[in-house]
Amino acid sequence: MSFQKLDNLGRRLEALEHALSILGADEATHMAVGGGEKRAEAMSNLAGMYHAQATAPEIADWIGEARNEDLDDDQKLAVNELERAYVNATCLPTEFVERRTAATMRSEQLWRDLRAKGDWDSFLPALEGVVALVREEAALRSAATGLGAYDALMDQYDPGNRVAEIDVVFDDLKTFLKDFVPTALSVQEQRLAARPRKALNAPFPIERQRELGLAAMRAVGFDFTHGSLAVSHHPFCGGVPTDVRMTTRYRTDEFLSSLMGVLHETGHALYEQGLPKDWSHWPLGKARGMGMHESQSLFVEMQLARSPEFWEFLLPQVHLHLGDDALPGWDIADVLNEVNFVERGYIRVDADEVTYPLHVILRYELEQDLVSGKLEASQIPEAWDAKMTEYLGISTINDFKDGPMQDVHWPGGAFGYFPSYTLGAMIAAQLGAAMEKDIPDMREQMRQGEFGAINQWRADKVWSQASRCATPDLITRATGEPLNADHFKAHLRKRYGG
Repeated sequence: MSFQKLDNLGRRLEALEHALSILGADEATHMAVGGGEKRAEAMSNLAGMYHAQATAPEIADWIGEARNEDLDDDQKLAVNELERAYVNATCLPTEFVERRTAATMRSEQLWRDLRAKGDWDSFLPALEGVVALVREEAALRSAATGLGAYDALMDQYDPGNRVAEIDVVFDDLKTFLKDFVPTALSVQEQRLAARPRKALNAPFPIERQRELGLAAMRAVGFDFTHGSLAVSHHPFCGGVPTDVRMTTRYRTDEFLSSLMGVLHETGHALYEQGLPKDWSHWPLGKARGMGMHESQSLFVEMQLARSPEFWEFLLPQVHLHLGDDALPGWDIADVLNEVNFVERGYIRVDADEVTYPLHVILRYELEQDLVSGKLEASQIPEAWDAKMTEYLGISTINDFKDGPMQDVHWPGGAFGYFPSYTLGAMIAAQLGAAMEKDIPDMREQMRQGEFGAINQWRADKVWSQASRCATPDLITRATGEPLNADHFKAHLRKRYGG
């Protein structure tokens, strides 16, 4: 049976994925400095083996033959999703992949060297080369999938997302935020006049911070029999669903950034740990794209961990693990002043949840123009500055380091990825609103440190569904309505609107 051949292939690919994921996580956390060269060689060979097996020409025949076999509904969905993955994996000629890989690696290396200097002129030729390749890739993917050029790029990260629908949602959100940011800043100014921000009583020993992070992870449902927490230069959630490798980084002068980072990555981890184990070796059993993944991390970080109810539970834990003098004279309102502080800023990764979507929408709009040819790479600084000035009221003209050179995505050729970040925040808010209807005492449960019902709701609506349907359909099934900006806007009004 061809379905059985595909099933066997999936198990072989899963084994290679497992090895690559664990080797990658180990490289970032425990590998000795001198192990880099051989580790790169090993991972390169494994990646080559994976690609060769995942793109073998006979797979197309097996997919066609499997469709004529007596399959149940899940098996039919599994074949459909495997075909989508196969088309995306095979639509780029090997010669093109080699050219793109070489160009993006050189571009990224150059970016790492030139970004700190803000040397746009020296970086521009490399970026122009990447943009040309991205346009070529978009055309190849479009021809293979029948999607529009930018839709074909987005579909790699969030299957089912389309510009036509996202434009409507983002335009609505953008219009709202351009007015709401000044409102939120004004409300914050009044609040801080009455209750100024308080100082933290540093230093905070790393081991105590670690224990606090572990307690928070345990409380929100992380399964330590299938995962662990380590330290890395950049926090991430990696590994595999049965062995999730989470990391954070610590500062001794404050603890909130590490704690929030731990909770964010725990959201990712819970999704991975909750995926259906029977389908783990098929694309059907994988997480449904980056937007949905980001929604799960942001649900924990934003919907839960930055709320007053969560801190009624967590503040005693802070005192327990960091000591009673860690937050001298602080109450929950003081913590919320700190974790929900809003400010106009240049850097996307440092932005708060009110201003962050405008950073993403700016990039989303510029990416579409770059892919279509409406905008050339040489014109990015002026276009970037115009949108930053309009959306956030700050100028980046002649500030390339904190302007168009700040992200690794474009040097690395990752076009179509940015929308996932803000879609994730919107999905998280919409999931939260639907959840509160189904669990009326959800807030009281949070106060008590009880997250079982909250996680069961997400397990039923999102985690167990894996990749059974496209992102927009998954949102509609989970919440009862298509994605729209209303729930995220309501969340922001409640938290920041006074």
